Amino acid sequence: MAKLKKDLNLIEVICVSAGVMISSGLFILPSLAFAKTGPAVVLSYLIGCLIIIPTIFTKAELVTAMPKTGGIFFFTDRSMGPMMGTLAGLIAWFSLAFKSAFSLLAIGIFVLLFNPGVSELEIKLIAVACCLLFSLVNVLGVKIAGKFQVIIVVILVAVLIVYVIVGFFSVDMASYVPFAPKGLNSIFITAGFIFISYSGTTKIAAIAGEVKNPRRNLPLGIFYSWGIVSVLYVLVVFITVGVVPSDVLLSTFIPISIGGDLLMGQFGLVLMTIAALLAFVSTGNAGLLAASRDPMAMGKEDLVPPVFGKISKYGTPWVSIVFTTLFMIVVILFLDLENFVKTASALKLLLFIIANVALIFMRESNVKHYRPSYKSPLYPWIQIIGIVVYSFLFLQMGKFPLTLVGLFALGSLIWYLIYAKGKIKREYALLHIVERITGIQQTDQLLDEELREILVERDNVSEERFVNQIKTCPVLNYDTDLSAEEIADSVADALAIELNLSYKSLLKKILTREKEPEVIINSGVACLPIPIQGHNKFGIILIRDRNGIVFSDPENPVYAAFVMVYSPDEWNFQFHALSWIVEIAEVEDFEERWLNAGGDNALRGIILSLWKQRGV
Repeated sequence: MAKLKKDLNLIEVICVSAGVMISSGLFILPSLAFAKTGPAVVLSYLIGCLIIIPTIFTKAELVTAMPKTGGIFFFTDRSMGPMMGTLAGLIAWFSLAFKSAFSLLAIGIFVLLFNPGVSELEIKLIAVACCLLFSLVNVLGVKIAGKFQVIIVVILVAVLIVYVIVGFFSVDMASYVPFAPKGLNSIFITAGFIFISYSGTTKIAAIAGEVKNPRRNLPLGIFYSWGIVSVLYVLVVFITVGVVPSDVLLSTFIPISIGGDLLMGQFGLVLMTIAALLAFVSTGNAGLLAASRDPMAMGKEDLVPPVFGKISKYGTPWVSIVFTTLFMIVVILFLDLENFVKTASALKLLLFIIANVALIFMRESNVKHYRPSYKSPLYPWIQIIGIVVYSFLFLQMGKFPLTLVGLFALGSLIWYLIYAKGKIKREYALLHIVERITGIQQTDQLLDEELREILVERDNVSEERFVNQIKTCPVLNYDTDLSAEEIADSVADALAIELNLSYKSLLKKILTREKEPEVIINSGVACLPIPIQGHNKFGIILIRDRNGIVFSDPENPVYAAFVMVYSPDEWNFQFHALSWIVEIAEVEDFEERWLNAGGDNALRGIILSLWKQRGV
C-alpha cells in the first residue's frame, strides 16, 4: 500500500509555512486596515502577530507529540473524539480552501495593473488556470511542491527586504501624526481583523506526516516562519504608511505596489507587483498542499469516504488534491469572496480555540505515551489566555460570518451522525479524564498504544537503526580487575569523541550513575542508561570483563554491561533499545556465550544473532 513520503526538510517546512502567511494580509489588507485605524495600523499588525503566540506554542507541542498528516483534525479527534474531529477537519479544510481561492483570484486582480482591459471573467479564468497548475505540482509530489515553495519564498523575502531598506530612508514621520485618529479601541479591533494573516504559520501541522525529523523540524519551522514573516509584516506596513499619502492608501487595493512606485519609480511598481503575484502564487500552492491533507486524513479514519485517503505512486493524496482543486474552482467562479474571507477568519478563530482546548485535554489525560519533543511554556495559562482572546475576537466578526460558521458546524455534525457515527469506536483523551475523575473504567489504553506507535515512527525507532548501532558501537573488552571508576573513564573517553561531548561532563554523569542501583537484568549483566543534555545524541557501548566489575553491589560483579548515553529527544529509541537488550540478555546461555566469545566483533555478533533469533 502506498504511503506518504517524508520528503520535506526544515527549509521547505519554513517556506511552506511562510508561503501560506505572506499573501493578501500584506499586499491588500493594509489599505483596509488603515481605513479602520489610521497610522496605528502598524501597532495593529504588531499586536496581531502576538495574538497568535498561544496557538503557536500549542500546535508546536501537539504536532511533535502526534506528527500525523491531518493536523488539527488528528489532534482534535484524539483529544475530544471523532465527532469533534469531524468538525475540526471539515472546518480546517473549508477555511484554508477559501483563503487559497481568494489568493488565486488576487493574482487575476493584479493582472489589471498590466492590462486594465481584462474582464472579471478573464480574471477568474486566470485564477482557475493557476489552481490547475498548482494541483498538478502537488499531485506530482510533495518534494516538488516544497522546492517550488522555497524558490518563491526566497525571492519574495529578498524583494521585501529591498523594499524595507530603500523605504527606510524615505519615511516621512509626519505621516504618523495623528497616530490613532480613530481611538485606541480601533487598534485592537483592527488587530482582530488582520491577525488572521499570521494564521498560516501553524498550518504546516496539516502535512506533519511528510516532514523529515518532525520532532525538530516542525517546531523550528513554525517558530522561524512566524518570526521572519512577523518582522516583515510590521516593517513593510511601517514603510508603506510612511511613504504612501493617506488619501492614496484609502483609495487603493495595491498599497505595497504604490509604495514601490513612490520609492523606486516604474521599476519599484513592477518589482512589488511581481512580489505580490509571487505571494499569491505561494499561498495558492501551499494552501492547496495543506488543505488537501484534511480530507485525506479523514478518509483514512472513515469520517469521509475512504477514496479521499488514496495515495498515488508519487506518494501524494491525489483524490483529495483533485477534490480540493475542484472546490476551489467553484469558489473562484461562482462566489462573492468578501464575506467568505471574513467567514474563513471566523472559522480559523474557532479552530484556534479547539486546538488550545485539545492540548489541555491531552495534558490532563495523563496518557503515558503523550511525549511531545517540544512542550508549551506557561501551561495552562497561555492556552487559557488564547481561548479567551480568540473567543472575544470570534464574537466580533459580525452576524453573517457567525451565521455561516454555525451552518458549517451544524452541517459537519449532521455529516458525522449520518455517515460516520456507527462506523467508529475510538479512545480519546477526554475519556481518560472522565475515567480519572469518576474512577469508572472508560478505556482499554488503546490511545496510549496508538501514541506509542506514533512515537516509534517519529523517533526512528527501527530494527535497522538498532542493528546499525550495534554493528558500529565501541566495545570495551577486559580480562583484568578494573574499578568502576576506571571503566567510567574509558566509557567517557570513547563516547565523548563519538557524540562530540565534553569528556569531563560525561565522566561526571557516568560516575554519578554508577553509584546508583544499576539496571540489573540478571546475575552478572547490567544496563546503565545515562541521560544528557543536547539534541540528537545517542550512543551505546558494550563492555565485557571476565573478572567482573563492581558497581553499586560488591556481592554481584558484572561481566556484561551496556551503557547508553542519550539526549531527551532520543528517550524513545533508548527505551526500545534497552528493552531489546534486556530480552537478549535473558536468554538462558547468554552469560556463558558472552564470556567465551572472541574479540569485539564476536561480542557484537552475539547481540545481533540472539536479537534475530528472538524475533525482537
